[in-house]
Amino acid sequence: MKNILFCLFSLVSISLCAQDTGSPEMGFEEYNPTSTLVVPGEEITKAKYPFVDIHSHQFRMATQDLSELIGHMDQMNMAVMVNLSGRSGENIIKISENIRENYPNRFVVFANVNFDEVGRPGWGENAAKQLEADVANGAKGLKIYKSLGLRNKDVNGNRIAVNDPRLDPIWAKCGELNIPVLIHSADPKSFWDPMDANNERWLELKTRPGRKRGATDPAPWDQIIAEQHNVFKKHPNTTFINAHMGWFANNLGKLGELMEDIPNMYVGIGAIIAELGRQPRNARAFFIKYQDRILFGKDSWQPAEFPTYFRVLESDDEYFPYYKKYHAFWAMYGLDLPDDVLRKVYYKNAIKVIPSLDPDLFPED
Repeated sequence: MKNILFCLFSLVSISLCAQDTGSPEMGFEEYNPTSTLVVPGEEITKAKYPFVDIHSHQFRMATQDLSELIGHMDQMNMAVMVNLSGRSGENIIKISENIRENYPNRFVVFANVNFDEVGRPGWGENAAKQLEADVANGAKGLKIYKSLGLRNKDVNGNRIAVNDPRLDPIWAKCGELNIPVLIHSADPKSFWDPMDANNERWLELKTRPGRKRGATDPAPWDQIIAEQHNVFKKHPNTTFINAHMGWFANNLGKLGELMEDIPNMYVGIGAIIAELGRQPRNARAFFIKYQDRILFGKDSWQPAEFPTYFRVLESDDEYFPYYKKYHAFWAMYGLDLPDDVLRKVYYKNAIKVIPSLDPDLFPED
């Protein structure tokens, strides 16, 4: 009884204190304080070197007025945007025409594969032929969405594994055509983990409950990731760009092991800059070691968010804010990458995997 009365007294006291100070009732979701820390540093709105955004999505590019995009790109020193959402067939033709007629050296389009008919006789060979036609019509690479391994089903209603052997003709064709495959498999592992006080993505899952998955929904996270790695190893003559650092940006030691084990795997940094910005020394060492296989990418087209990427990569600033609390409730620190590493991340590695890029857009100092 004493304990109950004490707890009630404590709750009343807390409530009265809140009323006395005039502080509003507020949950964790709303709590997002402005730091009072005063340290040197400032926002970087323009990249130090021209860069290639290897991970962008422009779904209307077939008919889009590209001049508005160019305006934003020029302001931030983006030399080339890679549109991963080219689809296939007629849409690739229209996008390529729009690019060629307006800004022939500033945009690149990747094709996509429709997996709806997997299981039909000859599907793999026909899909490879269509990809070859898309490349002939202007596509410079292939983008695979996370729906492969998560949502795509074959004609019998079964989940299509990322390493389903019926897809082998596609990966082989990419190697034959010397085009890269930018592939996104699964999502952060925390989406599969219990949604409790130990889950770093709790706020994201609370505010976006559709992202939460059960431990085996539709397969365990480790299984989907292993399927992806098996594809890379099975097709060593094909260049794969693992989107979002393969969801190992929070475990660079493990990612380093994978880089050693899978030499045809590159990684893109889209949507995981918050992971790098909280471990600046560790991430800097990783970037220096694997400087030839890391590519700049942003993912969502939000020009106001690019400065955080520039600041993390280029500066030695301390404790500056990230732009999405539900992604990261921690502050960022700069990696202060050496200039030769920055050049590779910003454009040299992209030129290596997409040889058609115009080298005149990237003048050397």
